Amino acid sequence: MSRIQMGQYPPARQTVVHMSDPHLVAGGEPLYGIVPVVENLRAALAQIERMGLRPSAVVFTGDLTDLGEPDAYRRLREIVEPAVEALGARLCWVPGNHDEREAMRVGLLDEAPSLAPIDRVWDLDGLRLIGLDTSVPGFHHGELSRSQLEWLDARLNEPAEHGTVIALHHPPIPTTQPMFDILELREQHLLADVVRGRGVRAILGGHLHYSAHGTFAGIPVSVAAATCYTMNLSMPQRAVNGMTGGQSFQILDVYDDTIVHSVVPLGEHTTFDTFDDAFITRLEELTPEQRVEAFSRKR
Repeated sequence: MSRIQMGQYPPARQTVVHMSDPHLVAGGEPLYGIVPVVENLRAALAQIERMGLRPSAVVFTGDLTDLGEPDAYRRLREIVEPAVEALGARLCWVPGNHDEREAMRVGLLDEAPSLAPIDRVWDLDGLRLIGLDTSVPGFHHGELSRSQLEWLDARLNEPAEHGTVIALHHPPIPTTQPMFDILELREQHLLADVVRGRGVRAILGGHLHYSAHGTFAGIPVSVAAATCYTMNLSMPQRAVNGMTGGQSFQILDVYDDTIVHSVVPLGEHTTFDTFDDAFITRLEELTPEQRVEAFSRKR
């Protein structure tokens, strides 16, 4: 059922799901022996289905597997593809530093093995999504080659009715945790020179294992926390390490003039003080003035 406008803004033009860092391993085993990465991923996809979303795309911003194993890519595909197909959405894979290009091409993309960057463009009902491969074979930090930047520049020269969203693994914002800035995207100023003032509406990232937001070359940057494990930022900075809670994914509601990024915690949590469908239907049947009296006035 489509949402009726009750405030200043009409319903979003479209919705995009942003997920990151599932870190699947061969055999479907728990990561590090304790992190149930398969169960977490299945739970996230089931949660999206229960939400009743009909997104135009589901975007994964890297570290799809933990070691780049062919069996891990096979399992990832078996879990994700049917769920995304049932949503009627496009599935957009972006590689991360834990992925291996050759195995990813064969296992996820049905392509011949190659070490060339996996850069892609998707048209989402007029919203252009560009996936950039910031992985560096043999390393965990991120880079974009000169040829990739030239390719991106050419894509941004092409018209996009509703603008562009860029998805990459290494987010171009400061990494606030000690040591992890060694693993950030390098020479970010070169990317800034290409994207500044080019109609890029948002940059999506992963890699950090915690939700973060910033700006880059005047563009909003949104980092989705992992579905596998997250970083325990409540610890002293120099002691920050992984924890098995706090996983989430993000929802992008795309409007004509803005994109709203919302964090959705993974898992079933106790709800209270809920409004049922009958109550919302009654509000929809009222005039705008009556809705203010029924729902906004303090009692």
